[in-house]
Amino acid sequence: MDVCTTSFRDSRSPEAHRGARPGAAVRAATAALVLGLLPVGAPSSAETPFRVADAQPADYPTVLALEYMAERARSLSGGRLTFRIYPARQLGEEKDTILATIFGAIDINRVSSAPLGTMVPELQILGLPYLFADQDHFRRVIDGDIGADILAFLEPHGMIGLAYFDAGARSFYSTRPVRTLEDFRGLKIRVQNTPLYVDMVEHLGGNATPMSFGQVYESLLTGVIDGAENNWPSYITTRHFEAAPYYTLDRHTMVPEVVMMSKKRWDELDAGQQGILRTTAREAALHMRQLWDARVAEARVAASEAGVTVIEDVDQRQFAAAAKGLLEPFMQNPVHAKLIERIRAAAAR
Repeated sequence: MDVCTTSFRDSRSPEAHRGARPGAAVRAATAALVLGLLPVGAPSSAETPFRVADAQPADYPTVLALEYMAERARSLSGGRLTFRIYPARQLGEEKDTILATIFGAIDINRVSSAPLGTMVPELQILGLPYLFADQDHFRRVIDGDIGADILAFLEPHGMIGLAYFDAGARSFYSTRPVRTLEDFRGLKIRVQNTPLYVDMVEHLGGNATPMSFGQVYESLLTGVIDGAENNWPSYITTRHFEAAPYYTLDRHTMVPEVVMMSKKRWDELDAGQQGILRTTAREAALHMRQLWDARVAEARVAASEAGVTVIEDVDQRQFAAAAKGLLEPFMQNPVHAKLIERIRAAAAR
């Protein structure tokens, strides 16, 4: 197993990319050609190292879990299945690596389910606000038949879903305390530039403010925004707690990561090799969960030491009721409605 640490990222500023740009498919294919990833000449074999992408840095739990998967796959296959891992967006942003995976330029990819949801709507269901009662409920769903059934929707799009990685619960943090909807009303909250997150904040009475993640810290300091939302480790590592020292533990979403494989490469493998990859992906998911839980615990200790006010008495039922309308479009689709009903039923087990 190799982890490639050489960066291929474009050094130009984001503004330099805002002019006329080629289509995403063209950009993904071009990037693959530049990196020498698109197959030329003889087709790949099972012994050819899998080209593995992850947008996170090399020491992040998802990348460490992929390394664990690589070691297990090599061991179980007698050295026939090997990985070459490219962390830190070396193969592009997630939206581009998804296309490259479909084309077969990337073999195995770890991405958030959020960008995949634009292509596979069933994955959006897992990111619906206040759908999961708690962490145990969430993990029961992604570890069980419901999670497997949702991953199966990837295959018609040229991808094979292998496992979910846990990305934790996301909560709001702000420059002043938030316990109720009245406290939240009118706050300018930074969100990812996706309709679901924008609509969620608007339903809760806030003013959704999409912006790049790198702008959040300064925007909090200058009052451009009043808050943002993320998981515990991100809140601490970005030092957003310095500008927004109130963390409201509402756990509005628990959006999993997905480990997937190009169907083109998958179909080149025999049933035994496919079984090894499914098994080791699930093992890696459990390993990643241990790493993630440790990171969350460390972040909470760091927050306490920094004087962060953690608000645990938030009226989550009030927030959930306000966001209920976000489920209505999904409930109009019989397949999606059935998945939501199954997820809700799993809370009672």
